[in-house]
Amino acid sequence: MKIIVFGATGGVGQAVVKQAVESGLEVTAFVRTPEKLKTSHENLTVVQGDAFKPAEVSAAIAGHDAVVSCLGSSQGMKKSSELEEMTKHIVAGMQEHGVKRIVYTASAGINNELPGMNGKLMMGMLKNALIDHRAAVDWIESHGLVYTIARPMGLTNGDFTGVYREAKEGVPEKSRTIPRADVAHFLLKALKDPSYENTSFGIAT
Repeated sequence: MKIIVFGATGGVGQAVVKQAVESGLEVTAFVRTPEKLKTSHENLTVVQGDAFKPAEVSAAIAGHDAVVSCLGSSQGMKKSSELEEMTKHIVAGMQEHGVKRIVYTASAGINNELPGMNGKLMMGMLKNALIDHRAAVDWIESHGLVYTIARPMGLTNGDFTGVYREAKEGVPEKSRTIPRADVAHFLLKALKDPSYENTSFGIAT
């Protein structure tokens, strides 16, 4: 399988690239700043580009079997439509080149699913990022693609464990965090397993 990873220099993206090439996948990392990528491997191709430029995105997608999006917004807590805009370019590129499969890293909270008072506080704090992720997910789900949406709880830089919980509805009970390396593991597992097609999963340790 040949995959292209967007957001490949972020925390989750770096882990996806590393785990994917080590598992034998052919990987293209689409990056704005190639020197930030920590992995080098014979199965890795690095394409320098800007996800805000549709032509660059589309050209990079050509010839791949699947897309993995680990994109984040540069705007932090501010109101933004960056994720929606970049995702629209990815979806257009996929349609142009007949690529159907996408795994998208969103965030727990995009479905207003975090329980309790702490959940409400967290969703309030992350409101703008969640709105942007939700718009991106809506766009993916409405364009005939074969998708998996990952909704991780709070991301940490903890060591890879390969042991985490999944919830198709809501989020795993009494969950708070998940290491970025474990999110990457879920994304690649979902990519290869047809039972994850057209689903959305909350994930946490």
